[in-house]
Amino acid sequence: NPTQVGTALQVFHNLGTLKDTIANVVDGYCTVLEENIKNALDIKVLTQPSQTGTRGGPGRAAMPTPGNTAAFRAALWTNMEKLMDQICAACGQVQHLQKVLTKKRDPVSHVCFIEEIVKDGQADILYKFWTAVTQALSSQFQSATDSSMFLKQAFEGEYPKLLRLYNDLWKRLQQYSQNIQRSFNTSGTTDLFAELQQMEEDVQDIFMQKPQDYDPEKALKDSLQQYEAAYLSKSLSRLFDPINLVFPPGGRNPPSSDELDSIIKTIASELNVAAVDPDLSLAVAKNVAKTIQLYGVKSEQLLSTQGDASQVIGPLTEGQRRNVAVVNSLYKLHQSVLKVISNQSSFPAAAEQTVTTALKAVHDLMGNAVQPLLNSVGDSVEAIIITMHQEDFSGSLSSSGKPDVPCSLYMKELQGFIGRVMSDYFRHFECFDFVFDNTEAMAQRAIELFIRNASLIRPLGEGGKMRLAADFAQMELAVAPLCRRVSDLGKCYRQLRSFRPLLFQTSEHIASSPALGEVIPFSIILQFLFTRAPPELKSPFQRAEWSIARYSQWLDDHPSEKDRLALIR
Repeated sequence: NPTQVGTALQVFHNLGTLKDTIANVVDGYCTVLEENIKNALDIKVLTQPSQTGTRGGPGRAAMPTPGNTAAFRAALWTNMEKLMDQICAACGQVQHLQKVLTKKRDPVSHVCFIEEIVKDGQADILYKFWTAVTQALSSQFQSATDSSMFLKQAFEGEYPKLLRLYNDLWKRLQQYSQNIQRSFNTSGTTDLFAELQQMEEDVQDIFMQKPQDYDPEKALKDSLQQYEAAYLSKSLSRLFDPINLVFPPGGRNPPSSDELDSIIKTIASELNVAAVDPDLSLAVAKNVAKTIQLYGVKSEQLLSTQGDASQVIGPLTEGQRRNVAVVNSLYKLHQSVLKVISNQSSFPAAAEQTVTTALKAVHDLMGNAVQPLLNSVGDSVEAIIITMHQEDFSGSLSSSGKPDVPCSLYMKELQGFIGRVMSDYFRHFECFDFVFDNTEAMAQRAIELFIRNASLIRPLGEGGKMRLAADFAQMELAVAPLCRRVSDLGKCYRQLRSFRPLLFQTSEHIASSPALGEVIPFSIILQFLFTRAPPELKSPFQRAEWSIARYSQWLDDHPSEKDRLALIR
């Protein structure tokens, strides 16, 4: 009751003992709380709830009997909750006292009482009280857990529970501070407050004159640091153990899906338990990131990088089969962890960022694992396309006006090869999107090489044009297995579509075609126009005395249109 407290303060002020009285009251609170902390952590009382107060026999160690650990833990947490209530109540009383001191003025001298207290450079009473309480917590917890293994294990093993009690205490103190402020602001009509200076409406920090760099919440939680460190180290062991178990030394296969599920369950449970506090969530998320890295490292050791990993001639080899299994297992881990994160309700952004960065590394590792196979397939596709120059396109039109065969031999071979590669190798990957992201790039490259080589065919007769036009149509079917939809391939697909009609147009028409430069690069069109010239005007690669393969390689090394046009010029 502010009025009664105000009156009492006035009495002590008149007696000239205000300062000492306040000091004694605050010290009294501190002493009582220190006793409370001691009692809450008293292992003798905790282990023998029935015979409270009886002394143990001489030399009897106070420890829970084997069957009683659960009862001991329950008693400990009940005590801790009680202790938090006691701290909260005492702190509330000191806050209230401080609030009245800041409002109350002496009716004669008009000196504010708080100024009396602070004038000898003494810190404000709440700060003094709080530092005493937080230091008592630190020292009492330290000595109690040093002398009892059971207390130590309880606080380390169930650290999130302890942290939650502390967080709740802090929330209650903040709440209480705001409530006091409100009641003081609204009860300004009573006699006492007529003589009080009206304080500003906003809710002040409960600490009035604390040192600049003092963080009262941090001071409270400092007593928990050693338990947090121990908890995090145990948490990391819990996360690493199932992984070390399923990747035995000398093992050849990635974990089964049941084994992977148990790893994911552990990750989910560690994150769920840590959700009581954003800082703890972040610390455990860092552990989860380390766990994902460990899984990646162990998986990478299983990958086969020998020659047989990249062969594309026969059926899947043992090494390739294992690589597929590793990629599938990394993919499952990737997807499952993403799901766990999305199910976390109040996951801090920094924690999410930490885990997603680790997952990106897993995705990169999947890419590295399939790269040798992709390179082989790419090389084979290129080798098949370049054989078009071994076929004869110089023939004139047959009497029917249609080509004799639906498409050329190299195109048949290309279609067969791509179909076989997809069914023999890529069909076994469970990560379809990931596979298509990689094979679509291969399809784009195949189309680019096809147009490049088609523009270099020389000589090209009317019959040859018909057959080449059929090849253009067949090329879409050839790369179809590599993509979700061929039309999604973008620019190279538009080039494939735009180039085909140019085969039958006059050079004047081609020069004024809207596709020129916009869809099809000038360098490709120029190469194509050279093939219509009389034999003495050589194509650029012939002029340079290069094979077509070497010219193609040069174009790959010089992707800029400027360089290509310079060479042609």
